[in-house]
Order: sequence, then C-alpha cells, then structure tokens
Amino acid sequence: MTKLNKAAYLNHNNSSTQPPGPRGLSLLSSLVEYTFTPIEFLLKSAREYGDVVSLSIGPIRTYLFNHPDLIDEVLNKQNQNCIKDISYRALKGVFGDGLLLSDGDFWKRHRRMIQPAFTAERIAGYASTIVADTSQMLAKWRSGEIYDIHQEMSQLTIKLITQTMFGVDVTETALEILEALDTIMLHYIHQTKTWFLLPAWLPTPENRQAHRATKRLNEIVYGIIEQRRKSPKDDLLSRMLQVKDEDGSQLSDRQLRDEVITLMLAGYETTTNALTWTLMLLAQNPEAEAKLVAEVRSVLEERLPTINDLPKLCYTEMVLKESMRLYPPAWIVGRELTRDCTIGDYYLARGTTIYLSQWVVHRDPRFFANPEQFLPERWEDNLEQRLPRCAYFPFGAGPRVCIGKAFSMMEATLILAMVAQKFRLTLIPDQSIELLPSITLRPKHGVKMMFKEISF
Repeated sequence: MTKLNKAAYLNHNNSSTQPPGPRGLSLLSSLVEYTFTPIEFLLKSAREYGDVVSLSIGPIRTYLFNHPDLIDEVLNKQNQNCIKDISYRALKGVFGDGLLLSDGDFWKRHRRMIQPAFTAERIAGYASTIVADTSQMLAKWRSGEIYDIHQEMSQLTIKLITQTMFGVDVTETALEILEALDTIMLHYIHQTKTWFLLPAWLPTPENRQAHRATKRLNEIVYGIIEQRRKSPKDDLLSRMLQVKDEDGSQLSDRQLRDEVITLMLAGYETTTNALTWTLMLLAQNPEAEAKLVAEVRSVLEERLPTINDLPKLCYTEMVLKESMRLYPPAWIVGRELTRDCTIGDYYLARGTTIYLSQWVVHRDPRFFANPEQFLPERWEDNLEQRLPRCAYFPFGAGPRVCIGKAFSMMEATLILAMVAQKFRLTLIPDQSIELLPSITLRPKHGVKMMFKEISF
C-alpha cells in the first residue's frame, strides 16, 4: 500500500504557509479552466501539485485531496463534521431534502426508512423484473440498426427504478421524465459556469427551462404518490406512505416527493452512465469483449440469467468495475466542514470546502498500473480488497456510501450479460464522444452504436 508522505504536509496553523497550488493570475486562470474543463483541470492539478492542492482565494479556503488516506479521513472519520458543499446545495430546489442533500438526524431517519428496500433478499427479488424488462428492450433492437446506447439505457433504467422501488410502469411518461431530468442536468452545468451566483428566481432562459422541467417532474411524481396511496403494493413507496416520524406524524407529500425524485435520479442516472461507458469501452477493446461473450455463453448458454448466475459472471463484474474506474458515474465529491478539524497534518477551519475526485484517484499510477488502459483482468485476486481504502470509490464511501450500490451492480451485471449474449455493438466512426461532467459523468451527445445480432 502506498503511504501518504506526511512530511510533505504544511501546517495550516502557520498562516504564512499553504499547500501547493496555483497562485495569483495563475489561480484565476486555473479557476476559469476548472469552470470549462473541470476533469482535465483536476487531473493536471493532481499531477502538478500532488496529494493536496490549494485552490483558495483570500479567506475562501478550497482544497482538492488526491490521496486515499485523506479521502478516507473526510468520508469516514470526519463525516460527522461535514455537509454537502454548495455544488450539491444548489440542487435543493429540485431534490429538496432527499437522501442526496439532507444531513444530520433527518438524513439518518430517512436512510433507515429506505434501507429495507435494499436488503439482499429484496435486491434478489428485483432480478426477475430487470431480466423481463431487458428482454423487452432487446426484442425491439434490430440487427444492423444504429442506436444511441445512452438513450436506450436511460429508457430501460428509468423504467426499472420506478417499477422496483415505486411499483409503477412509467413507459408512457419515461421520455418526459428523462427530458425533465436532462434539462435539470444541463441547468446544473450552467450554474457551475456562473459559480452558483445567479439566484434561481432570476428569469434567465436557463432558470425558466429548469423551473418548467421541475414543475412537470413534480406533476409526474405526485401522480405516482397518489396512485400508490390509492392502491398500495409491496414496494418502497407504499411502505414510506405508512411510515410515521418520531412524533407520530406521517411523511408529508413534499418529503415523499423529495425521496422519490432523489431515488429516481440516482437509480437511473448512475447505472445508465456505467452501462454506456462500459459498452463503449468494450467496442474499443475487442479482446475484452470476446472474453465477456465467452463467459456469458459458458454460464448462460441460450437461457435468460437469474440472480443465481451472478457469482459465476466474474469477468462480467470485472468489466463493470474497470469501466467505473475509468469513467466513474460519480466523478467528484464535495464536502464543506461544519467545524474546525484536523485532516492529515492540516488544521482546517470551519467553512473550508474539500473536493475529492474519483476521476483523479482512479487514474493514479501508484494504485493502478497502466491506469489509462482498460484492463478488466486487473480486478482478479480481490484487487479491491488489496487497495488502500478509498483508492477506488465509484459509489462514494463512509456512512453516506450509495444506498443502492448492491442493487446497481446486480442490475448492471444482468443487463450487460444479456446484451453480450445477443448482440455485438460497434461504435459509429467519426462521431464526437464528449464528456459532460454534470452531477454525474455522462456523454454530451450520446454514444451511437450499430447493433449486430449474433447467433449462438
């Protein structure tokens, strides 16, 4: 395990010293660079300045931490001293006090309330729905046709999260939901480029579009809540409707709405992006694709997968892990300190903002040999257990690790196996595949692929 060189730390009790980082005009130039090309800037900063990068302006203290030991300190040991930073809080108007944005005792109560939907037994029960809906999608694909794989995965996963968690079929409104969420994602990017300085009430074109999208999303979500209230089922939303708070009151419609929208976004967006980047990488790496197809055929032959096949789909899981290393759906984490504390050898004041980037750490050659290469085999022999904690954290870490981690991995593994079983996908040449670092890491213009059905 690579150890942190603590001798390189500077003590922040000494106001004349700061961690390395751009200064003066270089800092202003760097902030502009971060605004428009954040991923490239973060990676360059880590390579130029090391494990701790200061991006502070005057009294505004902002740091980028690039070592697993420091990331572990923030997400595990100092979790109780942190809240989500302003880049998350800017989403409050859309996601309210759902699990993504809430803190403290309120977050703990709602986490406990939602956790039963993600037990091993519950997750296993969702497998049949995932397989059935994926089969329907594959039946619609035509050999020789060109599809935007990001759009295809989006429509599938939004349908799956609403069926499994809320007991409703959103086939008729899926495109509306996706369009509304896309608008919100693009608005978020616009907010980052203005450093969250423009108030939401200002009638800019972007704000008006985001308000319309949120209004339509609210209408759909409140309709789902009312449908479940009238006809309860054995699903998460029905149970949430029955839950009573500590004072004996039931959750308000607004609280239910916040959790439904949060789970909707988290449940479809991360899995969609993980599968999109995975299929792109497989098309670019035919040897890995051939190994994947061989495993799927050996395990499944011509039948549909079941939950019991997951332990045998080892290479399929390694492919997904490697894809999420190179293209982590959650590409950066931001925290703001609520009290003074020491992290590593640094004394950090309340109000300090700390950024932790999966994109940066997952490409660190100290922890991953040939980090830019797509090598699923690297995950053999329990690499994840041998890595320093937080050297690989696509789902976050600590108490606030993604509640749907196991569900997402199960879902993605089954879908990937079924696609590989039936189709070979090739990238359409000369297309521009650009990264769009919004709340998650998504493709700016989609990823167009040609599907060719393969015979057994």
